[in-house]
Amino acid sequence: METVSADAKNPTASFFHVHLVSDSTGETLNAVLKAVTAQFAQARPFEHIYALVRTEKQLRKVLAEIEAAPGLVLYTIANEELRRLLEVRCAELQAPAVPVLDPFVRAFEQYLGLEQSHETGGQHALNQRYFDRIGALDFTMAHDDGQMVWDLEPADVVLVGVSRTSKTPTCMYLANRGVKAANVPLVPGRDPPEELKRLKRPLVIGLVASPDRLAQIRESRLSNLNVDGAADAYSDLEEVRKEMLAAKRFFARHRWPTIDVTRRSVEETAAAILTKLSARRNSSEPTNGL
Repeated sequence: METVSADAKNPTASFFHVHLVSDSTGETLNAVLKAVTAQFAQARPFEHIYALVRTEKQLRKVLAEIEAAPGLVLYTIANEELRRLLEVRCAELQAPAVPVLDPFVRAFEQYLGLEQSHETGGQHALNQRYFDRIGALDFTMAHDDGQMVWDLEPADVVLVGVSRTSKTPTCMYLANRGVKAANVPLVPGRDPPEELKRLKRPLVIGLVASPDRLAQIRESRLSNLNVDGAADAYSDLEEVRKEMLAAKRFFARHRWPTIDVTRRSVEETAAAILTKLSARRNSSEPTNGL
């Protein structure tokens, strides 16, 4: 693996080439690469992405690129002949080739007693799950920031919180996972919608945050918008504390679970929500005697 000189910002950084070879969109490989390199603070990958590689001609062009810039090769290819060609040539080039899905496929084969279908890009097929995800995105955009509060009952999740608690980006992330997510803001001096209090089907979750951190975020937001004077209360620490205290009391009164987003990324917040949603669904499903 080739390591070149580091940049001035990080004199210990290690730069290396990574070739992502996929017969589909390459999203899986990209996600794996990000997850792994996050564990190596000094790692700086040069990504070479090759999507929809499904013919020998396409693969040979990829192999020429790998030869020109040797490095690690991550791949997801279902066709056995193409896999063999890639593996043999990478071995000749002494370029480590990693079939990232193989360990999982083997584990599923052994557990289920079934053979894999070798279907290319099966996760992107236009099946019911795909259309459910599109439907979730449509629903989430239509129910963002307190819109259509009279139509929240079909939601899977409803997020409630004061301004700048990442309600919208979290909802969009959930929608991309096929979850119908809506969000309702809590606005000082305005009563929460009555429809919110009567919800039965959706999982309602309150988002909370440290007042100090929230005040900083709001101050930065106002600065970017060049707003001052009249909006002082929006970022005033004491006012923010009152808002957050009122929000926490409101959540407690309705016995809604809460998530503190102070130091969480949107992905981490969404993961916590998905865990709660899964637990709720599983508790209401029959166990078939297990």
